[in-house]
Amino acid sequence: MASYLKPNDQILQTLTDVANRLRIHSIKATCASNSGHPTSCCSAAEIMAVLFFNIMKYKPLDPRNANNDRFVLSKGHAAPILYAAWSEAGYIDKAELLNLRKLDCDLEGHPTPKLKFVDIATGSLGQGLGAACGMAYTGKYFDKSSYRVFCLMGDGESSEGAVWEAMAFASHYKLDNLVAIIDVNRLGQSEAAPLQHNMEVYRERCEAFGWHTCVVDGHSIEKLHEAFWKASQCKDKPSMIVAKTFKGRGISGVENEDNWHGKPMPVNKMDTIVNEIQDCIKTSECICPEPPVEDAPEVSIVNIKMSSPPAYNISDKVATRKAYGQALAKLGLANSRVIALDGDTKNSTFSEIFKKQHPDRYIECFIAEQNMVSVGMGCATRDRNVVFVSTFAAFLSRAYDQIRMGAISQSNINLCGSHCGVSIGEDGPSQMALEDLAMFRAIPTCTVFYPSDAVSTEHAVELAANTKGICFIRTSRPETPVIYSSDEKFEIGVAKVVRSSESDRVTVIGAGVTLHESLKAADELAKAGINIRVIDPFTIKPLDAATIISSAVATGGRIITVEDHYREGGLGEAVSAAVAEEPSIIVKRLAVTQVPRSGKPVELLDMFEISATHIMNAVKAAFAN
Repeated sequence: MASYLKPNDQILQTLTDVANRLRIHSIKATCASNSGHPTSCCSAAEIMAVLFFNIMKYKPLDPRNANNDRFVLSKGHAAPILYAAWSEAGYIDKAELLNLRKLDCDLEGHPTPKLKFVDIATGSLGQGLGAACGMAYTGKYFDKSSYRVFCLMGDGESSEGAVWEAMAFASHYKLDNLVAIIDVNRLGQSEAAPLQHNMEVYRERCEAFGWHTCVVDGHSIEKLHEAFWKASQCKDKPSMIVAKTFKGRGISGVENEDNWHGKPMPVNKMDTIVNEIQDCIKTSECICPEPPVEDAPEVSIVNIKMSSPPAYNISDKVATRKAYGQALAKLGLANSRVIALDGDTKNSTFSEIFKKQHPDRYIECFIAEQNMVSVGMGCATRDRNVVFVSTFAAFLSRAYDQIRMGAISQSNINLCGSHCGVSIGEDGPSQMALEDLAMFRAIPTCTVFYPSDAVSTEHAVELAANTKGICFIRTSRPETPVIYSSDEKFEIGVAKVVRSSESDRVTVIGAGVTLHESLKAADELAKAGINIRVIDPFTIKPLDAATIISSAVATGGRIITVEDHYREGGLGEAVSAAVAEEPSIIVKRLAVTQVPRSGKPVELLDMFEISATHIMNAVKAAFAN
């Protein structure tokens, strides 16, 4: 191992002065906005000074350069000191810092990727480390590049289970290009953090999770520098620097005191506080960060197309979950940056097909869905990969906060949820996704695909790969017939009218399993001389309102929606919202109305009145009335 070289006194003093300037910027900015977290910034000042001006390699005027070291501020409430660091680096005008939290300023209360130096939005605590894991995994295994990833966390957020999911992941995959720092300033929002300054317990926990761990004085520039150097020498392990700090460091009467979380300094005391810190500054020098090694490969992830049309024949019986796996493996042949993540369900979601064909681009995340989504978002940053994440749709509900933050992060990530609805059968309600459409429809950047056969599933995968924002693909467990030819074209927001005639009496809208039940009902009703129009929406969001309204008008204003989902927030409510301003249209909704139970799929579809028989009854009742 190389010998450690201590920085000279001039560098140590300069970094100390930078840290105090970061404090002053944070205090002034939060006073100007009359809101924010200056004390949380002050505890991290030396950490940020050493990181940004002595350790990290990056181009200050090109923050999103692919070769730059990455930094994630997981304790997002300390955003002012992040903005201050980029101001000291020359990217942000110092006067702009005083516009913190103002409506027309992108220096928001917590960091978002509206700013080019922010890769991932933070503020919902405990998520930054998982995203940093995704960035580090990409750097080590996909880019095979020199850049490193640093993540600054708070001690309070280490109570979040997602933190320890991420720590297990990083250790398992030997992410030695990842360095996390816990700013142990002792105080949480309303009281002290559970471990306070018990630094040895932090050490033991981190080491137990397989991390190289250093406990240091977080206000010592020299000790921090040495700890970061040791981390750079560590191989096959991620590194954790546990830094003992004091909240409000440098502010007399406030440092290490309760009840200052999220409070700016009083305006009438600001000059005194700033002058006291200013008196500690000996130089006005800055240190330019070292430029990065330029070894990140060129990547293009635009306009990814399947090499051939779907290879299915009409009437073939294929589960859409299997068609997803086959489509994903096929897409992987079209672009080497298509990657797949799963949470130990790959033999059920069929992402195992992708793993068999592209083993180096598959990430097993095990049963830790929150971390899996965060890792996926980290992998997607800076447009380095096209990311597909899969598990049972029901289990994505525990990662809903991560998904919500993904929208704020402007993340381009594709999520596939299998085993939706009561049609999964005997496994019972804990495995049945019956809330997922409502979940994903509420995400502002989300496109919601609900393919009904293998051909439409393959198109959904291809379209998702080329669509900005979050995409959700809902797949089903049962095998269902292929109803579309291989040359059928699909577009986001364009529905398919799969059965129609000039004498249609009712419009029936189904998706997935219920589309096939609707087609069975149409066949039986036709034998009795009753014709119905059947629509496959393909995407639930955006919904093809024009096709639905025109079909409803042609069928006497009568619509029946049928969904393998709870009534709240699903297909029926989406259709009802789409026709809300059409007074002549009435929507009858068939959906799962209570917590289900185990049983055979056909029994459950019938029990919850979403089978072909109940669709027929609803059709007859609709025009009878």
